[in-house]
Amino acid sequence: MQITQALSKFTAELNVQNVSPVLKEKLTIFLLDYLRVASIGERMTWSRFAERYIQETANTHALPHEASTVLFGQKKVDRVSATFLNTIYSGSVDADDVHVGAMLHPGCIVISAALSIGESLGASGQDMLSAILAGYECMIRIGLSVQPGHFKRGFQATATCGVFGAATAAAKLLFTQEEREHKIAQTLGLASSLCSGVTQFFHSGSTVKRLHAAQAASSGVKAALLVHAGFDGPLDGLEGVDGFLRAYSDTQNTELLTEGLGERFETMGVSIKPHASSARVLSAIEAASMLAMQSGFDAREITRIRLGIPKVILGRLTSTRVNDLQAAQMSAPFCLSMALAKGLKPSEALNIDDFEFYLKDPLTQKLSSLVEIELDPEVENSSTKESVSARVSITLGAKGERSQFIAAPLGSAERPYAFEDHLQSTRVELLRRFHPLKVQSTLDHILNFDLQERPAPLL
Repeated sequence: MQITQALSKFTAELNVQNVSPVLKEKLTIFLLDYLRVASIGERMTWSRFAERYIQETANTHALPHEASTVLFGQKKVDRVSATFLNTIYSGSVDADDVHVGAMLHPGCIVISAALSIGESLGASGQDMLSAILAGYECMIRIGLSVQPGHFKRGFQATATCGVFGAATAAAKLLFTQEEREHKIAQTLGLASSLCSGVTQFFHSGSTVKRLHAAQAASSGVKAALLVHAGFDGPLDGLEGVDGFLRAYSDTQNTELLTEGLGERFETMGVSIKPHASSARVLSAIEAASMLAMQSGFDAREITRIRLGIPKVILGRLTSTRVNDLQAAQMSAPFCLSMALAKGLKPSEALNIDDFEFYLKDPLTQKLSSLVEIELDPEVENSSTKESVSARVSITLGAKGERSQFIAAPLGSAERPYAFEDHLQSTRVELLRRFHPLKVQSTLDHILNFDLQERPAPLL
């Protein structure tokens, strides 16, 4: 069976009721984290830009079965626009869930697409969770199959592979059981012509990365709707001689697309991030925070900082030239310097407000300029497709050098948070918006999502 068709068959047949309780709990965690991050993202300046764009372009008079709700309000717009805006909220602050090896953020894209299509069709919670899991799994496997060549060629996988995650989830919900497998394959084939997203922002700045996930999510939903309207895409859109895999990477590993499909879920490797930064710098932040907690530590006394990294993050994530908020979030030297300057406790998180504050902090800027990047063999060998290791060494004048190694950061698949931690962090964020009774009702809805007849309470 061809790869595109194999993924379509897997998606069409997948039922969340047949997966392990551990994986089902993961999906609940993803929903909690999605809502937490979306609540933060809705407050950002660029969300106003997105709302202005949607106001100018959306269909606000769509029929009920063609409309979906924008989070945190009563406004309904067409499904593509709702997906775009909800993904701006949930996928623009760099605090959303991530798969390190695939180099992408699945939740903001897949969940937004499933909520949009699911609400318009009146889908059940079980059907929506099945679509979400299928979207995660297909998006991650496609990402794994093209990395690291995809990233080296200048593509951001969230923006490119994300189209397939949204398309998978949307198509699974949109089409009837009889036609589902064939239509999903057509949707993936069509979606392969809608992928875009380059990483020049690493070098030149800008706010374009804030909308990468949203563009992918809305394009994936659009692909499913186009097939529903009558268009089709090639049934070998992924693996064809001029398909997505060959067009977007020099290092395709097609075995990763179907190996253990339906038996082993790559979704289990998704991490929940404690900090609003790149997932590949989380170990560096944690190492710095542990050094900051040692007795006799004073960040003002630091005269030298060495950062041991694996080769994969050298370049785009190791720049000490930080001129804007996005660059700060993507710079390992800046992130660890923030942790040192702030005296970050291991239990604390660096949120986007912290980045805005420390971007103007002279001590953080000074420390960042001191960071020396080193390729570290132990860090290289301990980094996996689920997490990136780091070693941070600081010299405190006459007090000598101190060093801390982190093999896998807190929040990664190797070191997950307790379920209650996820519940509490979402509760704390939602209490900034809603009455405690409404917050508890929302959390109860998520905890029993697979038993819900409709997603309306969540939206």
